Amino acid sequence: MEREVGHDEVGLQELDLYINIYIQKNMLSVAILAAGKGTRMESSIPKVLHKISGKSLLQRVIDSCVELNPEQIFVITGHKSKEVQESIPDNKKIQFIIQEPQSGTGHAIQVLCREVKKNEGKLLILNGDVPLIKPETLNKLLKLHNSKNADVSLITTKKKNPHGYGRVFLKEDFIERIVEEKDCNKKERLNLLINAGVYCFNWEKLSKIISTLENNNTQKEIYLTDTVSLLKNSLSLEIEDNGELQGINNRIQLAKCEEINQNSIKEKHMLNGVTFINKASCSISEEAEIGKDVTIEANTHIRGSTKIFNNCIIGPNTFIENSKIGLCCEISNSTVYDSKIMDHIKIGPYSHIRPQSTISSGSKIGNFVEIKNSQLEEESKVNHLSYIGDSIIGRSTNIGAGTITANFDGQTKHQTKIGKNSNIGANTVFVAPINLGESVTTGAGSVITKNSRDNSLAISRTKQVNIENWKKKKPKSN
Repeated sequence: MEREVGHDEVGLQELDLYINIYIQKNMLSVAILAAGKGTRMESSIPKVLHKISGKSLLQRVIDSCVELNPEQIFVITGHKSKEVQESIPDNKKIQFIIQEPQSGTGHAIQVLCREVKKNEGKLLILNGDVPLIKPETLNKLLKLHNSKNADVSLITTKKKNPHGYGRVFLKEDFIERIVEEKDCNKKERLNLLINAGVYCFNWEKLSKIISTLENNNTQKEIYLTDTVSLLKNSLSLEIEDNGELQGINNRIQLAKCEEINQNSIKEKHMLNGVTFINKASCSISEEAEIGKDVTIEANTHIRGSTKIFNNCIIGPNTFIENSKIGLCCEISNSTVYDSKIMDHIKIGPYSHIRPQSTISSGSKIGNFVEIKNSQLEEESKVNHLSYIGDSIIGRSTNIGAGTITANFDGQTKHQTKIGKNSNIGANTVFVAPINLGESVTTGAGSVITKNSRDNSLAISRTKQVNIENWKKKKPKSN
C-alpha cells in the first residue's frame, strides 16, 4: 500500500529543490592556471614560485581567492608539478589538476572539466602569474556576473602600450570577441582594451562548449578566450589598472610588481605615522606592524611578522626579521632575527642579534657584538666586541670588551649564568657550563672555569714577570 504524500511534505520537497538550485547557482569554484614553464624567467624555478616580498606568485593568487570563500580551488599544474604542489600548505579546499601536455589555457580548462564530475555554479579562472589581483576587484567581477546572469564575465583594462595582451572587442555592452596579440592584424592592434586574464563563467554552460575549442591559431594552442564568441551573454568589467593586473613573464616584470607592492605597503605605513628617510632603498613585509613616529632610515629591511612599537629609529643598513622591537629603541647598522627587544634599548652599530634572544629594557648592545639564544636582564650592557651565547646576564651587569662565552665543547652547547650588578673585565672568557653569583667582578684577561659566589672577585691569569735589560736576538744574515 502506497503512502499518501501530504501538502506539507510536497512543500518541503519544493523548498529543498529551490535551495539546491540556489546553492548550485551561487556555488563558487576557482581555477588557477599554473602549468607553464615560464621560459622567459631564465630560471630552474617554476615561474609561479618566484616571490614578491617573500611570498610566491601562486600563493598570492591563492590568498586573494581564499578571501572569496569558494567551495573549492583547483590549481592546474604541469611543469614541475610536484615542486609547485609542495610549495602550497595543506588546505582541504585546494585540489591539484595536472595538465599534460601544456597546450594552452583552453586545454587546461578542458582537462579540469574532464577531471571534475560536477561542473556547477560559477567558475572563476585566474592566472598564477598575476600576483597583485585584489579580492575587492574579484568581488566586483562576481557581483557583475550575478547581477546580469552572465554566461561569462571578464576583467578588462585599457593600456597605453598593450603589446603582448589579447585585445577585447565590444559590441554595445557585450564582448563580441577576443583576439590574441599574435593573431591580431594591424588595425586590431590599435585597440587599447585588453584582456586581463580573469574570468567568471557559468560553469555548466562552459562545460558544454569547452570540448569544441581547437588550436587554429599561430601558436597552435587552445585558447580559453575562444569561448567568449561561443557564449551569448559575455560581459566586460573594465577597471583602471593601478598595477594589480600586471602579469609576470620575466624578471623585469617581477621587479615591477615588487616595486608596486612595496610602494603600497610603505604608503600605508606613512599614512599611519611612519617616516621613511629613503623609501626606495627599504623593503617592508606585508605582515610587519610599525607604530607611530617610527623613523626608518635608508637601506633598512623589515621582514616576516616583525612588530615595531612607537618612537623607534631603525637603521640605516639594518635587517630585522620576525622580531618584536619595543618603545623608543634605536637599532643602527645591525641585524636582528627571531628575538625580543624590549623598551629604550640601543643596538649597534654592527651588532648581530641571533634567534631566541631577549634584550630587556634599558640595555645597550654596542658595536661588533653577537648575541645568540641569550637573555639580558634590564639595564645590562655589552658595549664592545663580544660574543654572548646560551647565556643569562643579570640586571645592571656590565660586560667588558672582548668577552666570550665559550658555550660549545665540541659536542654540546652549555649555558653561562652571570648574576646582577656584576662587572666583567675586558677579554674574559667563560668556559661553560658556569654560574656566577651577584655582584661578581672578573679580572681582565681571565679564563673563568669555576663557579663564583656573590660579592667575589674571579681572576685567572699568570703573574706578570718583567725581565730587566732584555734584548732581542739579532736575526742571522743570509
